[in-house]
Amino acid sequence: MRLLSTEHLTREFGGVIAVNDVSFNVEKGLVTGLIGPNGAGKTTLFNQITGVDKPTRGNIIFDGQDITGFPAWKVSRLGIARTFQNIRLYKELTVVENVMTGLHFKVGKDPFHGRFLQALKSYAFAQRENREVYGKAMEWLRFFDLDSHAQDFARSLPYGMQRELEIARALAADPKLLFLDEPAAGMNPAETEHLMEVVDKIRSLGVTVVLIEHDMKLVMNICDQITVLNFGTKIAEGTPQAIKQDKAVIEAYLGKEEE
Repeated sequence: MRLLSTEHLTREFGGVIAVNDVSFNVEKGLVTGLIGPNGAGKTTLFNQITGVDKPTRGNIIFDGQDITGFPAWKVSRLGIARTFQNIRLYKELTVVENVMTGLHFKVGKDPFHGRFLQALKSYAFAQRENREVYGKAMEWLRFFDLDSHAQDFARSLPYGMQRELEIARALAADPKLLFLDEPAAGMNPAETEHLMEVVDKIRSLGVTVVLIEHDMKLVMNICDQITVLNFGTKIAEGTPQAIKQDKAVIEAYLGKEEE
């Protein structure tokens, strides 16, 4: 079942076409890889889908709804969460407080029955809600084996744990679809191996995952489907085995031998 699709999505910056007529599909329950050389347009495509930027042309359909041009906050509340290439934690907050920010964003979707108005009614209500949010945040930290670091400042965590904390915060918003932008960047082999286990655990929760990644071992081992971009254009789409053997993909990564 298709959860997300882009239809002829294009993003132009002046005379530069960063994403060029890309039709991209994500099937529910699968892990989809989005790969390509640096500058291929992968993060730009993520930005269009998640509302960080708006496409020049084309459409984005999520769970049967056209969300083209929706702002990031609205996209998030519909059920799409993401991480970024560069870690964007609140490093002066504790580990558990970082995850709580993801939960607070989800609370109070109805403006007439939201967290703020209810908190005005009762200090006791606000205190109770804060305890509930804290408890749920701790559940996510336990999921990632980060609960022993709950009261540490986020900046004090090793790099790999900071990456996982950012994923935990994204999952706290209870998404249907999670975008991971180069989650293994900067990780050592042991951290990357653990990340593969984490992605598999996330899939077991019923969350659909799309990831940008340059670590081909990780991509080939955890992805069910892979889409390949080059110079903003989709050049291939298929299973890991099919992508490994695709001549256009090999040429885009390895270069074509001169005759």
